[in-house]
Amino acid sequence: MLIAGLSLIGCGPKNTFEYEGNPIVRDNYTADPAPMVASDGRLYVFCGHDECFEDRPGYEGQYGFNITEWLCYSTEDMQTWTDHGVVMKPTDFSWAVGEAWASQAVEGPDGKYYFYFPNASKTGGFAVGVAIADKPEGPYEIQPEPIAGINGIDPCVLKASDGNNYIFWGAGRCAKLADNMIELAEDNPVETMKWGDREFTSVGVNCLKGLPSRQAEGPFAFEYNGNYYLTYPYVREDTEVIGYAMAKDPMGPYEYKGIIMAEHENGCWTNHHSIVNHKGQWYFFYHHNPYSPHFDKNRSAQIEKLYFNEDGTIREVIPTLRGVGPVKATSRVEIDRYSSIEGARIEYVDTTDLFKGWKTIFTNPGDKVVFNELDFGKKAPKSVVLCVKAPKGGEMALTAGETMTVTLPAAEEWTEVCLPMPLKVKRMHDLEVELVEGTDVEMDWITFR
Repeated sequence: MLIAGLSLIGCGPKNTFEYEGNPIVRDNYTADPAPMVASDGRLYVFCGHDECFEDRPGYEGQYGFNITEWLCYSTEDMQTWTDHGVVMKPTDFSWAVGEAWASQAVEGPDGKYYFYFPNASKTGGFAVGVAIADKPEGPYEIQPEPIAGINGIDPCVLKASDGNNYIFWGAGRCAKLADNMIELAEDNPVETMKWGDREFTSVGVNCLKGLPSRQAEGPFAFEYNGNYYLTYPYVREDTEVIGYAMAKDPMGPYEYKGIIMAEHENGCWTNHHSIVNHKGQWYFFYHHNPYSPHFDKNRSAQIEKLYFNEDGTIREVIPTLRGVGPVKATSRVEIDRYSSIEGARIEYVDTTDLFKGWKTIFTNPGDKVVFNELDFGKKAPKSVVLCVKAPKGGEMALTAGETMTVTLPAAEEWTEVCLPMPLKVKRMHDLEVELVEGTDVEMDWITFR
């Protein structure tokens, strides 16, 4: 049976969407993801919205990128997400020129939320500003001046168990924050440094001194099991990796321990990241360029689970399409975000609009993909819908505990095939999709209802 005009399954209001694998957000660029768990246990992720520019005033003859606004998303269960929209724009404050980079928000000791952001200052260099809100998603009140003593990008605030808050920025510099969260503490060390013939002073300490740190940026610090971790991108060979070091004090000294994430296979230059514990599971947030394969500065936020060894060291994280589960069976299940694949291949649905996502192409019988942790809920679905293109028809086998076969009509265009669901599937299962008969069958998505 064929049906037409099927709407997106499982979506609620316009500001909510279901997680379907990596990337998290499917309609926007979302760089530099910075998660924060609020006091009510909800996870918030702040991202920069990348936009490329060509021949922008002051950058004539150049092609580059900038963050034009910061966005906020949240979730309770890593399945259903809420889009809170724009938190702030780099052009919202008077002391800056609107050229901004990675941000972070934390909850302060007063229960308010502090949003830290870098912006190019009108007086030269980069400065870090602060905005304050009663709720994670805002609205935020911008402080009139940036934090004195910080000249750099990519701020990160560590709420340490010693009762203090520490801010990291740039290439691993660290200083203690004052109790008001908007100034540096008065008892920070001051270093005298040289740059060529010029001598100057800098507040705080360089936590990456003596560590592998070629072109280091984007430091992110956290605490786990009595250890402090400083994680950061740096160039090991040609592009960035994520390395990390450990210490017993937030300001070090830090000992280098190794790699959390290696270079992206496609040579994507940037690899900005952050780490958070949500409901007992550690997560590694990072970005990649799947929606912009020819320009790696338009990035999209992705998630993987993160695990520790018994000695506190971190296991290497391997980027995946599947990301973290589970995924609701009633959503549009994008099997191209697979857990494993055999024979089949993945391509863009529409090369002129990459935000339409990907499709799975089954070339020969036996080609299959597995999509793990599909949550069917407490009630067995009554029907299954496949969005497929099968020029010569075919037959597919769907396995979730048990196996059913689906006959595909011959169709040159995308067709939604709806069938009664004979399997009484409930709760969590891995879904295996295999081509049994036919050639060059394409599938965009599958859903159960």
